[in-house]
Amino acid sequence: MKDETKTSTKAESTKVKIEEIRPHEDDESKSCRTFTIHNEDHTLGNALRYTTMKDARVEFCGYSVPHPSEDKINFRIQTNGTYSVPHPSEDKINFRIQTNGTCSAEDALRQGLSNLNDMTGVILNVFEEALEKHRKSN
Repeated sequence: MKDETKTSTKAESTKVKIEEIRPHEDDESKSCRTFTIHNEDHTLGNALRYTTMKDARVEFCGYSVPHPSEDKINFRIQTNGTYSVPHPSEDKINFRIQTNGTCSAEDALRQGLSNLNDMTGVILNVFEEALEKHRKSN
């Protein structure tokens, strides 16, 4: 009998699941939270940490992989809780900052993910242009 084992890759998996680790009941502030991001590793963790730290409202941002055999990261964010205007940047990507007056850890995470998405779009466009230029020259 033929062994028919089906394997799946990360690309075939469904949407990424993000859950908030509930803080202590006495923690009323929403400026400091830990989120668990399932089906991800250092690849997303380090890039997301970088884009999240570019936000002037974020005081601390870090991540950890609980165990090498677990396919998840714990992502910790602490904001100053208020809106502030970031310093002008010479980066090619202008990071968007929400102007609602307050910034929770969830707001910072959403903004970091949005900025990372924008950044990867720019990288993809530059790569595709270079690939097309290379193909035309050969």
